[in-house]
Amino acid sequence: MWGGSKLSSSGSRFLGALRSGFQSTQVDSSRLTTSAVYPKNQLSWILQIKPWVFNENRIMWFKSYSITFACLNWMKSYRLPWTRPYSTSRTTVDRNEVKTFLALAHRWWDEQGVYAPLHSMNDLRVPFIRDNLLRTVATHQPGKPLSGMKILDVGCGGGLLTEPLGRLGASVIGIDPVDENIKTAQHHKSFDPVLDKRIEYRTCSLEEIVKDTVETFDAVVASEVVEHVIDLETFIQCCFQVLKPDGSLFITTINKTQLSYALGIVFSEQIAGIVPKGTHTWEKFVSPEKLESILESNGLSVQTVVGMLYNPFSGYWHWSENTSLNYAAHALKSSLQEQPAPAEFALKGEAEELQAEASTNSGVQEDLKK
Repeated sequence: MWGGSKLSSSGSRFLGALRSGFQSTQVDSSRLTTSAVYPKNQLSWILQIKPWVFNENRIMWFKSYSITFACLNWMKSYRLPWTRPYSTSRTTVDRNEVKTFLALAHRWWDEQGVYAPLHSMNDLRVPFIRDNLLRTVATHQPGKPLSGMKILDVGCGGGLLTEPLGRLGASVIGIDPVDENIKTAQHHKSFDPVLDKRIEYRTCSLEEIVKDTVETFDAVVASEVVEHVIDLETFIQCCFQVLKPDGSLFITTINKTQLSYALGIVFSEQIAGIVPKGTHTWEKFVSPEKLESILESNGLSVQTVVGMLYNPFSGYWHWSENTSLNYAAHALKSSLQEQPAPAEFALKGEAEELQAEASTNSGVQEDLKK
């Protein structure tokens, strides 16, 4: 994830290329200078760079060293995040999480059991989704306000949120990588002929349906899901791709704070047993600021972030200005996206601009050529 404490795999390869081309020659310049040549499959750079900073745009600078390295075709195929094609070799599903939820698949519709907090959460998240979607339409049918809308419920589990959305008139596809969850959801909706027509369930991950559902859905819902995925940025990119222009993404999740660790894991799992042990991993929790940064960098404009608090004694949720524990977010996919220029031309333009700056310092240029 961008701006995180760990580098992505591409960032690691980038560092590897830097280390392999590292030279000990020092030069006395604080300006970045570049000389670029463009053979068929290779772009050779000679750089003199500033003290390193790894920022949100993944730009790295180093000082007082001349570095020569090769950037292969990946540079030419680079696109902005929201236009980058999804790689089927990547997955967002954590297999350890799958095992955890597989063991609980038969307990989804026990309103007094381990999923009681999720049943109660519907009192907040269903109106949150409904009301924000209704702001995007001029009229709606009484009793079926979401009629005509297509919604994707990612990580639907046993259908606890899928069914209420279907009852509001929406056509809903619920997906989950745990087959037993889907069987539970299908069995439960079969008792309601109306829901049986409006809801479809599939055993799959989000990335597996991207190619066939590009710009298909008016809304994507990921409620209590993002804290379980192993690649949040890929997950958000996939959400973007399946949304229609101006489509809505709804997320509820847990903040990454000391309080969320104390209450969400130590108290809820280990002491009170509100949720089974091992359900959550604190390292996967994400702050509203981090989530907003990932959403915005992938073409989604954040509209609302609001805190949610659960009272384990009453069993009810309520809205709060405090987002230190749970929170809900609503983001919109922009209908107008910038189309980036081909990478080779953009890169060449940057190189030419840097060369022009470097031409004012012929001494530095001579040092680099050596």
